[in-house]
Amino acid sequence: MPPAPPSPPFSLRRRALLGMGALGLWPGAAPGLSARPLQFPRDHGSHPELRTEWWYITGHAEAAGRQWGFQVTFFRSRVDATQGLHSAFAAKQLLFAHAALTDVQGRRLHHDQRIARAGFGVAQASEADTLVRLQDWSLARSGLPSGPAQGSRYAARIEGADFGLDLLFDTTQPLLLQGQQGLSRKGPQPEQASYYYSQPQLQVRGSIVLRGQRMAIDTASGRAWMDHEWSEALMHPEAVGWDWVGMNLHDGSALTAFRLRRADGSALWAGGSWRAPGQAAQVFDAQAVVFTPERFWSSPHSGARYPVQWRVQTPVGVFGVHALLDPQELDSSGSTGAIYWEGLCNLVDSAGRPVGRGYLEMTGYAKPLRL
Repeated sequence: MPPAPPSPPFSLRRRALLGMGALGLWPGAAPGLSARPLQFPRDHGSHPELRTEWWYITGHAEAAGRQWGFQVTFFRSRVDATQGLHSAFAAKQLLFAHAALTDVQGRRLHHDQRIARAGFGVAQASEADTLVRLQDWSLARSGLPSGPAQGSRYAARIEGADFGLDLLFDTTQPLLLQGQQGLSRKGPQPEQASYYYSQPQLQVRGSIVLRGQRMAIDTASGRAWMDHEWSEALMHPEAVGWDWVGMNLHDGSALTAFRLRRADGSALWAGGSWRAPGQAAQVFDAQAVVFTPERFWSSPHSGARYPVQWRVQTPVGVFGVHALLDPQELDSSGSTGAIYWEGLCNLVDSAGRPVGRGYLEMTGYAKPLRL
């Protein structure tokens, strides 16, 4: 069992801004992040000087003749109130982790969570490269044994209450720097920004375990998406949540689209990117992305009403985002405290033809995201 979450003010966010997990409002003004070249492998690692960070992998694959979706996310949050303390027991950094498995045929979502303070051999996030560990869960990056020198292999190992993931993800494309060369605006003020890059079109290998049954992944069927994002920024006071999609298209393209939402459902800020194979990324400005809900599902658990089918207008075309399974709501009350929807979806073109698959995340529907 994961430890109980700390009481306020130490119960921290899921993503500090769009596309990021839990986000919160912090007192005072956050300084703007400076534009700088991202440096690798250093920037694959942790950035404990900034408040919020996450490493996030979602994907899909076939195993045992069935379709599956999966999510693995590790979060790091700096606890401001303890930074001046000298005790080794001071909780200066907290680590959280969420994992989920969508059983498309069985029409069920399985999920689990972890939380711990960094240190004491229990939890760690390396600054040198991606190496995040929380109890018996881990995510680690290494170079590819062969292929491009800048290629990456991620190894994720999760043992949940009734499911497990033992997965390897290999890059097939260069890094996708989001925003302006990795500095991504998340609101109308310059300080509302993050450093942010993605690894789309990851090849997937390994196995899924469900109720003790281990199932090898069909390597030809799987694709995954990895995001790494870190920020000092505040969420805009009017924002209550966000809608975000990361989609691997069948032709090798990659689509990111997001919006931050006010309480009345209107867009406060939006953005995203598009990259076709072998081409430079096209960055979308805040007015160029429009999310329009088309179908809703109400959670019997939280009472939240989620749009599970969207029309998403972008500069490269209009797409439909259709949930493969409606009940993909996650309750992270045992760690970050947020209740949100994150699940496997199909991407279709304006004629309704399937063109890709990926994940949709929707936050702030059960309650506004606040500290």
